[in-house]
Amino acid sequence: MISHENALQEVLNLSSNFGAEEVHLSDCLGRILAEPIHADRDFPPFDRATKDGIAINFTGIQSANQNFPISGMAQAGSPQQQLLDASHCIEVMTGAMVPKNADTVIMYEHLEEEDNGFSLRESVKKGQNIHYKASDVAQGEVLLSEGILINEAEIGVLASVGKSKIKVKKLPKIAVISTGNELVDVEEKPEPHQIRKSNVHTLQALLKRLQIPSDCFHFIDNPSILKDKLGEILKNYDVMLLSGGVSKGKFDFLPQTFDALGVEKVFHKVRQRPGKPFWFGQHKKSNTTIFSFPGNPVSTFVSYHVYFKPWLNKTLGMASPQFDVFLKEPTENTTDLTLFIGVRVDWVNGKLMATRISTTGSGDLMALSKADGFISLKPQEKVEEEQLVPFIPARNMVS
Repeated sequence: MISHENALQEVLNLSSNFGAEEVHLSDCLGRILAEPIHADRDFPPFDRATKDGIAINFTGIQSANQNFPISGMAQAGSPQQQLLDASHCIEVMTGAMVPKNADTVIMYEHLEEEDNGFSLRESVKKGQNIHYKASDVAQGEVLLSEGILINEAEIGVLASVGKSKIKVKKLPKIAVISTGNELVDVEEKPEPHQIRKSNVHTLQALLKRLQIPSDCFHFIDNPSILKDKLGEILKNYDVMLLSGGVSKGKFDFLPQTFDALGVEKVFHKVRQRPGKPFWFGQHKKSNTTIFSFPGNPVSTFVSYHVYFKPWLNKTLGMASPQFDVFLKEPTENTTDLTLFIGVRVDWVNGKLMATRISTTGSGDLMALSKADGFISLKPQEKVEEEQLVPFIPARNMVS
């Protein structure tokens, strides 16, 4: 049996690279950028008025109550105008090009409107209320680096530089598989000896959050059927996420099926709870990576976050974020296993505090629905009240 730390390292050692693909701007949210994005022009591309008011040449100011006759109007989206007389002004709207020969913008609130012009009500500073050309970014500068996650703000940047097609990291093609004679579809009414499928729907939802589509399969506990069906899936998918069939039961046929299909086992069983029977390997011929999780819901859920997500992050060239939280009550791990304990987290006096969720075990779906994530405790580790502990988030902690 392998330790959690060694198991995670073995998983990360088998990260892959699926290359890149081009997608439309409307489809790149949540994807990983696979190219640097450069400014195609200066930002802003011209000296831009930041207030509604008038544009003047500062040298034209002779007195505090001087009247500036209006000689034009500059609207956002209109070609640049020219101020021909320094004693005059041109009205400008926010976002408009500052007229040629003008170097200062005065907002309407600091002016007194008079016949055919404006007089000053406030002192004026040369260059005020102008967003100067290239003051944000110069043409050719890198705006977005390769390897970042594309969120809503990045979408705006991509649109501003005219990128309608974006090069992103290609996502793995994933098969989500459940096994077991006891499982029936969600819409079916189970017999007393049956349960509805839940793990595959949880896994598909977790993948969907990452913008990764997946195909779902279910197979009964039959060695020949498993070998035929999984053999076909190996030919067509980059990743297999399985739930169930890897424990010590007489109908847990997956380990022997993987052997028969030529899948190289990296490890089977980890010194951890939940998820101890976790099986991990790779089919070299098809370059398919296999994550075979135990069938209990919490075991599957924890193993996905602890192993698959770091593997995916490394595959896509992203660092896996590290989090710590303060534990609200003292806790002790008296076992020789790494423990992953469900917790709820709340901000208390500026600290992110974790409170343990009461649970009946790795089959407790209700407790799982209450958890914001999991803390990890090393074997024989004792944690005092308000001590920092590693935290694995399972929800988006920012609403």
